[in-house]
Amino acid sequence: MAHVVDDKCINCKHTTCVSVCPVDCFYEGENMLVINPDECIDCGVCIPECPEDAIFQTDDEDNKWFKHNSYFSNEGNWPNITEEQAPMENYVDFAKENYKEDKTKLFKAIPAVQID
Repeated sequence: MAHVVDDKCINCKHTTCVSVCPVDCFYEGENMLVINPDECIDCGVCIPECPEDAIFQTDDEDNKWFKHNSYFSNEGNWPNITEEQAPMENYVDFAKENYKEDKTKLFKAIPAVQID
């Protein structure tokens, strides 16, 4: 099994999950994180770290979020992220308490800009 990230991460990107991942399997897009399901060891330490409840466990390779995470962490060429960063600037507006809609339409398929 693997863990994957769903639309609740879009426009939030807290990255607290990244800091606890023992295998560095998170990848960063402009407005969302994904987990590489092939690298995930199913330890589950990321789940309680996500304040948006955006991480779940699945082995269903036909699940749209499994496919999404797999694509953007592999062929999508998103950079690997290994350290916690500040959440997105207006994340409060998109937090689960304030934004009840499906955020899929807000997704941007753009890799995060890496600052050295």
